[in-house]
Amino acid sequence: MNAVDSVLQLVRPDILSLAAYSSARKESTGGRIWLDANENPETPSAHKPLLNRYPEPQPADLVAQLAALYGVAPAQVLVTRGSDEGIDLLLRTFCRAEQDAILITPPTYGMYVVAAGIQGARTVAVPLVREKNFALDAEAVLRAVLAPPKPSGEGGEPGVKLVFLCSPNNPTGGLLDRAAVLALVRALAGHAVVVVDEAYVDFSGQPSLAAEIAANPNLIVLRTLSKAYGLAGARVGTTLADPAVIGVLQKVIAPYPVPAPVLLAALAALTPAGLAAARESVAALVAERVRLAAALAGMPVIKRVWPSDANSLLVEVSDSSRAMAAGRAAGVVWRDRSKDVANSIRITVGTTEENNATLEVLSRV
Repeated sequence: MNAVDSVLQLVRPDILSLAAYSSARKESTGGRIWLDANENPETPSAHKPLLNRYPEPQPADLVAQLAALYGVAPAQVLVTRGSDEGIDLLLRTFCRAEQDAILITPPTYGMYVVAAGIQGARTVAVPLVREKNFALDAEAVLRAVLAPPKPSGEGGEPGVKLVFLCSPNNPTGGLLDRAAVLALVRALAGHAVVVVDEAYVDFSGQPSLAAEIAANPNLIVLRTLSKAYGLAGARVGTTLADPAVIGVLQKVIAPYPVPAPVLLAALAALTPAGLAAARESVAALVAERVRLAAALAGMPVIKRVWPSDANSLLVEVSDSSRAMAAGRAAGVVWRDRSKDVANSIRITVGTTEENNATLEVLSRV
């Protein structure tokens, strides 16, 4: 069995045998008069762009641009409605309800657990090592995935199909050790798929793991234009995977995940001017992250500032409820993450003026 087949055997059998929905736009290309999809032949409101036609399921121009941006082949790209849809697709594709499980490394992004719950998949948790700035415990993850299943009712305990690693991690901000992640991917070949969520990697100065997919078909990388490219409102995510995996995911994804206005916004962001603007924005935010972290570290209310490779800082305060209340009173909103890390708040790095507002409020707590 080759490496790709070992990944496909992890897919739900009913998904592998599923006949994908064939949309009108999949079946017909190159036409001049479109009478195949029960569309209105015009947009009565004269809204621009014209919205009377269904968009391409996977717009070729956008796929090509994203492939170039992420350094992969177009066949390794699936455009989704934000990374959240990619997470949901993976759960629905790989995990059978009440039969399979995912593994997470808390504290981490909450949607992994939510998507698993919706699908009826169990969640196995292997915490990051707080004493090492929330480092990945790769050995513990490996043991948890490869441990013999324990009896649990008639069907036994669910086995782990998907391992979700967020790097840089949310909410802690730290980049997971690249060598440890790759070693885990290789050790789990044939056993589980490792999904690396790189929503914040643009702020880390480190390369993506996407280039490793070709040699490791059980590696999937999630990317987004929400953060560095400022398109959170457009919802443009990308799932990067082996072409065979992309082919299976295309059976599950909704027919038209990229609305026409979203396509235009994404293509504008990926022009040379748009890419240059994103690089400038990232550089400015990283500089502000450094300044903000240094200023916060000197404040009495701040007990700890964790190192960050993202566009946010996780800080431990003396009293998170009091700090959050002071922020709300001043109209400054942060994210209370005390449920994950006691007395912690996550502060997004904003503009210089916004960051100054954060510093001013916390200086008075």
